[in-house]
Amino acid sequence: MKNPLTGKVSLIGAGPGNPDLLTLRAARAIEQADVVVYDRLVSPEIMAMVPPRTRRIDVGKMAKFHKLSQEAINELLVSLALQGLNVARLKGGDPLIFGRGSEEAAALREAGISVSYVPGITAAQGAAASAGVPLTQRGLATGVRYVTGHRAKDKPLDLDWASLACEDTTLVVYMGAASIGEISRQLMAHGLPATLPVLAIAHATTPRERKISSILGVIAADTALAGFEAPVLFIIGHVAAVHAGTDAAGVLQQAMAEANA
Repeated sequence: MKNPLTGKVSLIGAGPGNPDLLTLRAARAIEQADVVVYDRLVSPEIMAMVPPRTRRIDVGKMAKFHKLSQEAINELLVSLALQGLNVARLKGGDPLIFGRGSEEAAALREAGISVSYVPGITAAQGAAASAGVPLTQRGLATGVRYVTGHRAKDKPLDLDWASLACEDTTLVVYMGAASIGEISRQLMAHGLPATLPVLAIAHATTPRERKISSILGVIAADTALAGFEAPVLFIIGHVAAVHAGTDAAGVLQQAMAEANA
């Protein structure tokens, strides 16, 4: 049974970084919060929207360094809500896409705490729009798949490589900066050509955004040479050839002609 004096937790998608892409519902939840618990991928521009009076708790994770374990974060959220506080749990992108939002919600509900989801624009959508890349396009990609390039506790990737190696599908890799070499090798070993276009985007939609156009066979070397810092998102597939600064109209016209042939 829920205690009427218990606070509530909003699991909020902060979007890809640009505050203009934050939803109105998310902005209201941040404004009304007593405390904001935020991840490393929440941009400084979004954090600047948190009122000065509001308490902030940084629980951001980096590779091989976690301020708090996921279990400890769950316990923190429960503890804050049991103090009667209105908690805004800020996550980069969308809380239900590689954001562990459902894990935190389950722990909170088990403790009898009210939880709500506030969706956000996920990194794939933000990065694609910023770069002018269509994630699906007639003649280039009939579908899109999101996969993670990182597993908990640094376990080896166990993706279904044969299924992912499909030229008709756009593959978007989240959190793949450290593993893009293995990912590209596995995809090529399972049939994708080394010449398949790839677009790497770091800090998408923010003033720190950087992009590299490459191909599957050398994307790991190109990204390492550029010294990209996380978060880095990879768009793999023929659509990656269509982006701002290219002859997008020519690429699409050719693709549509081939599709109608």
